Amino acid sequence: MSASDSTYRGRFAPSPTGLLHAGSLTTAVGSYLEARSRGGQWLLRMEDLDPPREMPGAAANILRTLEAFGFEWDGEVVYQSQRHHLYRAALDQLVRQGDAYGCACTRKEISEQGRRGVDGMVYPGTCRHGVAAGRSPRAWRLRVPDAELGFDDRLQGYYAQQLQRDIGDFVLLRADGFWAYQLAVVVDDIEQGISDIVRGADLLVSTPRQLWLRQCLGSAMVSHCHLPLMVNAAGEKLSKQTLAPAISPALAAQELRLALRRLGHVAPPEVQSLAELWQWARGSWSLSTVPVGPVVIE
Repeated sequence: MSASDSTYRGRFAPSPTGLLHAGSLTTAVGSYLEARSRGGQWLLRMEDLDPPREMPGAAANILRTLEAFGFEWDGEVVYQSQRHHLYRAALDQLVRQGDAYGCACTRKEISEQGRRGVDGMVYPGTCRHGVAAGRSPRAWRLRVPDAELGFDDRLQGYYAQQLQRDIGDFVLLRADGFWAYQLAVVVDDIEQGISDIVRGADLLVSTPRQLWLRQCLGSAMVSHCHLPLMVNAAGEKLSKQTLAPAISPALAAQELRLALRRLGHVAPPEVQSLAELWQWARGSWSLSTVPVGPVVIE
């Protein structure tokens, strides 16, 4: 275990669109152990900003499951649904700075005029210099530079995107009135003083635009580590959409052992109870043994 790092602040931020499954548990374990092995804090944030997609009771179930598995977080649980004022203040700042602008385009128009990038359609910039006469803004977007933005991921290595070519000006406030994930997650990480972001590799593609947004908001850069993606036999990310089953608190020790194995840490046979597994894991954790590529969960 490394020496204590009082400046380390990590977090786990599940979305209550479903119950915890093997993929989300593995990410939580990696995030938690990295924070604790560094002597840092580990915060818990519920990303409940998309009510139409949320499962009733999922947030409370996630908390109960994490407690049953022996996770111990620092401070109170933060709920994004209670932080709209922070997202509004950030958007207002970006508008004042000239970094954000209103967009009147529909999805159909963007699909017809745009082109496919690394994460969906690249916005063609139709409203970049103003909304056409007779139309009103439906969403708000952030201007991105015609330049490459990259960073060194602690596990995946160097990753970069040419933001204007690969992503385009991206949405901060959606046409349906909901805050976009990209804005909320950055504002929360800044406000909570997160220093190290450890999450799944499915979010690697979002990181350059989030780094650009941090710059626009005048915030310092943070460290990133994207853990391997957990996939099913068909190579699909484990999720509610791919029918990933919920993990059982009654099998916590067994599930924790499996999660550690997926992260390259095989606990010895004599370590059996949940408490013993956590003690062993905290003393044995190292990113050097974590695989980079996807891990198949049968």
